[in-house]
Amino acid sequence: MAETDAFSWDDLHLFLQVARLGGLTAATGATKLSAATLGRRITALEHQIGEPLFVRRQTGYELLPAGEELLKRAEDVEQAMLAVMRWREGNLGDKIVRISAGTWTAAFLGRHIGEIWHVSDGIRVEIVTANQKVDIGRRAADLGLRAARPTEPNLAGRQIGRVAHALYAGRNLINGVEAGLFVGVVGDAANLPTARWLMAHHGDRIGVRGSDPHTVAELVAAGAGLSVFPCFAADSDPRLVRVHRHPIAELYQEQWLVSHHEDRHRPEVRRVADRIVRLMQAHAPLFRGERPQP
Repeated sequence: MAETDAFSWDDLHLFLQVARLGGLTAATGATKLSAATLGRRITALEHQIGEPLFVRRQTGYELLPAGEELLKRAEDVEQAMLAVMRWREGNLGDKIVRISAGTWTAAFLGRHIGEIWHVSDGIRVEIVTANQKVDIGRRAADLGLRAARPTEPNLAGRQIGRVAHALYAGRNLINGVEAGLFVGVVGDAANLPTARWLMAHHGDRIGVRGSDPHTVAELVAAGAGLSVFPCFAADSDPRLVRVHRHPIAELYQEQWLVSHHEDRHRPEVRRVADRIVRLMQAHAPLFRGERPQP
């Protein structure tokens, strides 16, 4: 690694977010910066280091050997910075439980935050939205909601339900819907199973695309076409209507709550995990696509 001028903790923090979340788009929510700004900051950091840190792919950013090396050192710096912050803040909020989830699940957790976190807990909760798998093994998150059993040897998981998906249209059947068109996805989310299914079955009929699920939902609600959504999200949106009564059989997914083997016994992690399980089980019919629509 080339000799460089010192770089700031802000640089390392941005690098950590991109490395852990696997790309610029996924890291925008955590950093509150645009993908373009993040890209410039990462490129500037690479110039300071003297060699590339990532391979840029359409599916995201993949660490190169220099990036892996920097990641280890940046994590050490992060732990030191967190220790300083906790010392300054005292006992109030010195414990953080970070939860990673896909876009729709993260939004669901946000709507039900009162059922998984209480001020009296004396902890902070962070919800990290990411389309790519967040590295819980490296403590990028304490808990993760995933669509499959974890395969990493240092992770524990328990299946907490199933998630159904279906085709939806806007209630106002205008514009693209009348023409039989579909709304697709570009960017990181294009690699999700639902986006791949849509391309495989209706790729020649996609007239409009959005780069994130919420934009796609707005387009469908506005009548730009049909698209695939998880039933728990779309059945809760009064602007959307399911096209077929039954969910798409090929797109049923398991839902797993994942944690690090060592961290799952921390009282604050266990408490939040148990509440998430209760929340998901209470809404299991909605997630399975069994909730009737008006």
